[in-house]
Amino acid sequence: MSNIDKIIEKMQSQPHGIRPDEADKVLRSCGYRPVRQKGSHRQYLNITTGELITIKQENPLKKVYITDILKRITK
Repeated sequence: MSNIDKIIEKMQSQPHGIRPDEADKVLRSCGYRPVRQKGSHRQYLNITTGELITIKQENPLKKVYITDILKRITK
């Protein structure tokens, strides 16, 4: 099991304890790239689909951001 798969499994079982760097690794591995950061919000763009996702960079991330990430990467 790769490191990314372990983080995704952790996101599914424990969505309240995810750090921003873990979410960044998962998003990058799924084709998202950071395109803009303004204040505490970072935007990621999926190069192939054009989807844009905004994540507030706080530790730990709120559950709403984790569920949004999981919904987008498990289509």
